[in-house]
Amino acid sequence: MEIDTLYFGTKQIQEDDIVTFEHGIPGFQEEKNFVFLPFTEDNIYQIMQSVQTKELAFVVTNPFVFFKDYEFDLDDSTINQLEIQEKEDLTVYSILTVQDPFIETTANLQAPVIINQKNNKAKQLILSNVPYKTKHRLFEE
Repeated sequence: MEIDTLYFGTKQIQEDDIVTFEHGIPGFQEEKNFVFLPFTEDNIYQIMQSVQTKELAFVVTNPFVFFKDYEFDLDDSTINQLEIQEKEDLTVYSILTVQDPFIETTANLQAPVIINQKNNKAKQLILSNVPYKTKHRLFEE
């Protein structure tokens, strides 16, 4: 199927690549279907693009690449909602706030995007009682 994207124009995607957020994402509850598109050749950065809304696209990254000590627990509700069987089935992304210059870019570690790769179910989890904030610098000063 074809979708219109913010960064890549019209893009051909496979239905199997669509990730579904059953309850949308915070601030965009009506947006339930996204696709992840490589943004850089090394795949460190990707675009989480809404399938239905061209203008809704987030730059994301694997937080563990930048924050080696990043960890959190999944609550039972999330495990059940995403039908998680094995920890290895999970992919985690952080949404970035891209700055100019890029070295000022921050990652939202308080609200990771959790994806069960087995069934493409996803959720943006809002963590509480953790030392993480919505703006952690990707690069040290």
